[in-house]
Amino acid sequence: MKYDEIDKKLVEELTDNGRLSYVELSEKVNLSRVAVKDRVDNLIKKGIIEKFSAIINSEKIGKNVSAFFDIDVTPKKLQDVAQSLTDHPNVASVYQMTGPSTLHMHVLVEDFNQLEVFINKELYSVSGITRVDSQVLLKRFKSRTGYKL
Repeated sequence: MKYDEIDKKLVEELTDNGRLSYVELSEKVNLSRVAVKDRVDNLIKKGIIEKFSAIINSEKIGKNVSAFFDIDVTPKKLQDVAQSLTDHPNVASVYQMTGPSTLHMHVLVEDFNQLEVFINKELYSVSGITRVDSQVLLKRFKSRTGYKL
């Protein structure tokens, strides 16, 4: 199966609303419900669609502070540090980056006291971290999960 314009339209529609039924999708792309289901199943099988999930407004559940970290790590400890960070419940994302920092991490916490505890007790205790630089989000203008086609 090639990735064609119909697949692109299906992915766009599901990106905007992952709860659309196969019937609703079929109306948008002018295919039968069965054909749409087969295409979506193939998009999942090929890894184009990784998963369906809900996007949660972190502030509405009490996670009012959003902080970003640039972290330098000794090369031999990179995998261990990355795994340790991804296992923490306040860590939203961790990426290996090019440039001056090794890892880029996004953290969501309830308040600045919790951020301070996270930095001092959780982050600084991870073996292999050599430098931490942090920035706190003031205002979000745009936020997106996944890739918008």
